[in-house]
Amino acid sequence: MNTQVNAKAEGFALSNPSALNGIVPAIGRLMISTIFILSGLSKIAAPAMTIGYIQSVGLPLPAIALGVAAFIEIVGGITLLLGYKTRIVAGVMFLFTLATAVFFHNHLADQNQFIHFFKNIAMAGGLLHVIALGGGRISLDGRRS
Repeated sequence: MNTQVNAKAEGFALSNPSALNGIVPAIGRLMISTIFILSGLSKIAAPAMTIGYIQSVGLPLPAIALGVAAFIEIVGGITLLLGYKTRIVAGVMFLFTLATAVFFHNHLADQNQFIHFFKNIAMAGGLLHVIALGGGRISLDGRRS
C-alpha cells in the first residue's frame, strides 16, 4: 500500500473528532458490553452452578446475589450497548466489576484466578473511559443531545 495514502488515512482518523466520536465509542461499547450480556445469560442458563459458586466464596443470600448479578450484567450490558445513560450505567458496572474481582478472583496464586482478576481490572479500566468520555455520537445519549 502507498505509504502516503496510509499516512493520510491515519492522519484523517486521528485528526477528525467526528470520526473518533462516532463509530469508535460505539464499537468500544459493543466490545465491552458483550462479555457482560453473555455472562448474565450464562448465569440464568445455569443458576444452580452460579449459586454454588457464590456460596463457595461465602457471600450471603446467593439466590439474591445471582439475581442482582444477572440483572446488572444483562440490563447494564444492553443499556451500555445502546448508549443509554451511558456514564451512570458504566459507573455501576465499574463498581460491580471491581467487586467481582475482589470477592471471586482474589486467589492470585491460582493462575486462572490471577487472569480473571486482572481481566476484571482491565474491564474496569475500559469502563472508566466510558465514564469519562460518554457514549459518543452514535448512542441514545448522543441522539438526545
